[in-house]
Amino acid sequence: MTPWKLRPREEKALLNPGFCSHLLWHAARGYSGASPGAISFEESFLILPLTLHRETREAAPRTIRTSLAVWLLENPLVRGNVASRARLLVPTTKEAMTFGGTAGLLDLNEGQLRAEDQWRAAINRFLAQSSDEVRDCAKWAAFLGKWFARTGDAATVFALMGLRP
Repeated sequence: MTPWKLRPREEKALLNPGFCSHLLWHAARGYSGASPGAISFEESFLILPLTLHRETREAAPRTIRTSLAVWLLENPLVRGNVASRARLLVPTTKEAMTFGGTAGLLDLNEGQLRAEDQWRAAINRFLAQSSDEVRDCAKWAAFLGKWFARTGDAATVFALMGLRP
């Protein structure tokens, strides 16, 4: 991974570990709100590629009742491009997990990622002062967490996307 000082300004803004761990927190919280479990370590690597890409967010369904399988059929470009974006963002996701774990925002235990609930008030304050795009990213990350919880296990989510964990 490129040293922080050498990264382009756009990369520092969009892919910084604080923001990315914030998105993982929303996904983990969305997952736990829809299921008694927690988002899997493997599924966590799909959150940033699906959230940071504006066109993917804009293609999002309006309601959680739309199944992931149906949405992917209706949006073949999402399914076709998620693998390459996921591969590119593996180091960023790992960095975000490390940052979030060190800061106490996330808990990675037994192959599952959990959002630490004591951060909810601080995150809500941050979102209140954020741009519409940041709020959209957070909302979509939480939506993905709920969706993954309703879809089944990680293997099912990956299979629908044409990927292997």
